[in-house]
Amino acid sequence: MPVFGAIDFDEHEQISFFHDRKTGLKAIIAIHNTRRGPALGGCRMWPYKDEQDALTDVLRLSKGMTYKAALANLPYGGGKMVIIGDPHHDKAPALFRAVGRCVNQFHGQFITGEDMGTSPKDMAYVRETTTHVLGLPGGVGDPSPYTAVGVYESIRAAVAYRLKKESLEGLKIAVQGLGHVGYHLCKLLHKAGVELVVTDIDDTLVQKAVKAFAATAVAPDDIYKADVDVFSPCALGAIINDHTIPQFKCKMIVGSANNQLENHEHGEILARMKILYGPDYVVNAGGLIDLSYDGPNYNRDVVLKHAQGIYDTLLDIFHRAEKLKLSTSEAADHLAEERFKM
Repeated sequence: MPVFGAIDFDEHEQISFFHDRKTGLKAIIAIHNTRRGPALGGCRMWPYKDEQDALTDVLRLSKGMTYKAALANLPYGGGKMVIIGDPHHDKAPALFRAVGRCVNQFHGQFITGEDMGTSPKDMAYVRETTTHVLGLPGGVGDPSPYTAVGVYESIRAAVAYRLKKESLEGLKIAVQGLGHVGYHLCKLLHKAGVELVVTDIDDTLVQKAVKAFAATAVAPDDIYKADVDVFSPCALGAIINDHTIPQFKCKMIVGSANNQLENHEHGEILARMKILYGPDYVVNAGGLIDLSYDGPNYNRDVVLKHAQGIYDTLLDIFHRAEKLKLSTSEAADHLAEERFKM
């Protein structure tokens, strides 16, 4: 299993592999860059098909956190932790206490929180063995609503730039994935008068959205060819690829999923197709912004204002891309690198 030679290795500062025999924990922590401050990144639990798949994910996610923190103007670098396991069957308090012991070995240079497959309750067990964890019950808790706010503001920015419209009313938007972020986003979009098309691998969530938001349900494989103004991917990454791109009928792609582009070339292809792409690590920064304020002086109004600022950041990136004749993903990368490579 190559590490330094892995395609997603990008001058990462540290990659650590952990195994705890008693709990069965198998985990990887990757620290990408700490020039702006300690690496901050969630703890994801997922039934990866193999260790290479987990390594690829943690390398890509940790790098994305560096760029995300930089463009959100946060004093943090990027890191991530992934646990190889099924969150529906393999969770146990002892396992998350072992997670805390792993995090503690970085002496504050890595700070974690909840992510896909984990929850604030899980982080409470992590807190029993380390202080370097955010998003605990009774504190910030689940940051998903603020991630959804950031996606909503990003959609507003894309619509303002591409369609020259301030209102979303009457637009048709497809949301892929109806977990915490996707469902909160649907709630905001429905309130704004959007016509929703939705999908998820869990049909219970789909029917819930259909009932609550008068949404139109489509099969998971049909969401890419939905005839909509905006496609909002809020599930897994790498969904913009050679197979899906020819199916797109949307004008804009703006969603919360991490690493939506299978590779950088796909961002350039979208630009040539005149599909406006909101770089994912800009769009989905609301949850990270929320976690960064965790503490005794936490103020929801301050967090909300910061998350709403993603609107202006994304507009800046769209204009930079147009001026420099770059794809929006390239323009975002350049702006972030200006901030963390100083």
